[in-house]
This record gives sequence, structure tokens and C-alpha cells, in this order.
Amino acid sequence: MKLASRLLPLVLAFGVCRGAPLTTTAAVQTAPDASAPAIGYLKAGTEPVSAGSAPEGWMAVALPGPFSGYVKMGDFTKQLDVVPGSSIYLKPDLAAPVIAKAAKGDKIEITGLHGKWTQISLNQPVVGYIRLGPVGTAALASAEPMAPGPAADSPISAATPVPVAAAAPAAGREAAPENAASATLVRMIEGKFVAAHKLFAKRPYQWELADSTGSRLAYLDVSKLLLTEQLDRYIDRQVSVTGAVEPVPKSEDVVVRVESLQLK
Repeated sequence: MKLASRLLPLVLAFGVCRGAPLTTTAAVQTAPDASAPAIGYLKAGTEPVSAGSAPEGWMAVALPGPFSGYVKMGDFTKQLDVVPGSSIYLKPDLAAPVIAKAAKGDKIEITGLHGKWTQISLNQPVVGYIRLGPVGTAALASAEPMAPGPAADSPISAATPVPVAAAAPAAGREAAPENAASATLVRMIEGKFVAAHKLFAKRPYQWELADSTGSRLAYLDVSKLLLTEQLDRYIDRQVSVTGAVEPVPKSEDVVVRVESLQLK
């Protein structure tokens, strides 16, 4: 009893203890609120790990990572580390739920650039909330899980969602738009991120997207991506880019005005 009485305060102080196995699958939500989005699920039979106190009818739990989130461009150091205390958002939007606060030593990897936002992977647990049933068992939450990252038809900036047209072919050269209207279509294209080919003429852009044979799919205008020094992380890697496709004057090439860039 003496040993148990000594251990209990330590367990409570760290907020870590296991609860009874869940009787049904439970959504783990960003806040103890029925309308809050879900960041994941705990399956029936799982023993949830308590992560501190929560309002009546809820349980705070530690949900294992990794998680995809978004950090404002201004919340990075010159060494491209996330500033401790910065918010990690569920979506690239200041109105989106905050899934965690960055701390020194966090395992964070940059996985994408989205205008004024950087997409990151947080490889560690975060705290979420599950609703409890009338007898203390977890009840199935009605909240739908939010997508961990922006899909081709999702908002790609913190401002206004943009419609995305059908994705370009995985191989072959992108055909130049036939009219001014098609030149402003937002498209998603996949390929390898490489330095633009330099033959005898001056390159119109520094970067381009190449297919599996090394042929150019499109030039890339990355001027909208604020932390352009991060681009070295993407060289010779498969990526997907989203942005407006426009013809390059006096050539058969096209250029993508990149609004988002992420690893495949």
C-alpha cells in the first residue's frame, strides 16, 4: 500500500494511465465538444491512455502519431525548425483547430509548402478527447475525421478555396492551354522536382517537373512559396504540385504557378 500510494501521485502528475478497453470504436476529437473535428479513431478493444483531466462526459487521451498538420511560415527559425510554442493546425487556416503546440525536441518533418503555410509531419502523440457513454464506456462520436492533408479538391491556401481541374497525365508533356480561360485553371500535376534543363538558351524558370523518363512536364514558378530555401528538400523527389497552368510565351512549354508543393 505504501508503494502504491507513492506511485499514484506520479501517475496523476504525468497524466498517463490506461483505461478500460473501449466497447466500441470512438472518434478522437480535437476538443471536448461534440462539434469538434476528429483527428483519428480508437478501435473497439483498445485501452485508451489517459492524458490528463477533461470535462464531465469526456476523456482526454494520447493518440499516437504521426500526424499531418500545418504551421505558419513565420513560425520557423532560420534553421527551419518550428519555433517552440507555435500552433500546429489541422488545416492551413487560422480558423482551423489546433492539434498541438510545438515544443523543443519535437519530431517534425517538413512535407509540403502551401503558400503562406508549411505542411509538416508530427511523429509523436497528441492529446485528443473521446466522449463517454452513460456508464463510463466510450461512445461512438459522430464527428467526421478531417483529412490529414489537402487533397486535389481541397483548399490549398489559408485564404480562398480554388476549384481544381482534372489532374494532368502522369507522363508526357502538358499541352499548352488553347485560350485565356484555360490558362488560369488550377491543376494538380505529379512528377519529379528537378532543376530546369539548361541547354544553350537561358532557362525561363529555375525549377521544373519531370516525368519518369526525365522529360519536362512543366516549368515551375515557385515565387508564391515564401520559404523557398526549403526547396532543396524536394530535389529529385516525387512530388505533387497544385497551381495555375499557363503557356510560356514563344514556346510549346507550360509553367505552373505553384500554390502548393508536397511530397508523394
